[in-house]
Amino acid sequence: MAPEPDERINVLVVDDHAVVRRGLLAFLESESDIDVVGDADGGARALDLLSRLDADGRRPDVVVMDLQMRPLDGIESTRQIRARYSDVEVVALTSFGEQERVHAALEAGASGYLLKDADADEVAAAIRAAHRGELQLDPAVARRLMSSLRAAPAGDLTAELTVRELEVLSLVGAGKANKTIAAELAISERTARTHVSNILRKLGLSSRTQAALWATREGLVDSVPDSESYQ
Repeated sequence: MAPEPDERINVLVVDDHAVVRRGLLAFLESESDIDVVGDADGGARALDLLSRLDADGRRPDVVVMDLQMRPLDGIESTRQIRARYSDVEVVALTSFGEQERVHAALEAGASGYLLKDADADEVAAAIRAAHRGELQLDPAVARRLMSSLRAAPAGDLTAELTVRELEVLSLVGAGKANKTIAAELAISERTARTHVSNILRKLGLSSRTQAALWATREGLVDSVPDSESYQ
């Protein structure tokens, strides 16, 4: 599902392989609802470019991030982006079989991942899903990430959340996007985003992916939504 006609998604592409980067740019520039605001050939350059784009009022909504780069890899780059710009979503770009790296990227705050052999429609779909705040994970990756979440006392953390925040968290855990959460709770989308940000802060988490898995682990929802596209 594409965004509304007047809603455009700003995207930054980060990959140290020029051929892969050019291919991604060609894919994305053909999409009417996606604007590529920049590309970088490494993590350090991506962080510098992101800072300049932010200063120019052109902060990207989504970063497509290659994981295997040197010297600053995609995992650490993701961690730094999420720490500096909590509203910027990161989609990890990886080769088949790099489950450990995918797991680490999601722990660092990425909201999803793409395989490097994904076609144009899958790339665009993953970017749109990340922008909407939707959760799409391979079940095996979800299980591994869930087991790695820090085992803080659930009761203590839950007590810090308001009733409304618990409602929002349960919907995040069910894979609902901010727009859907807003509609179901009769609040504005901006308010839904604020609740999600507060939930992440109170639980000490770095992404809505982690929040969704936390909600599942604590029994607020039955299971994490599977991804049909990225298995």
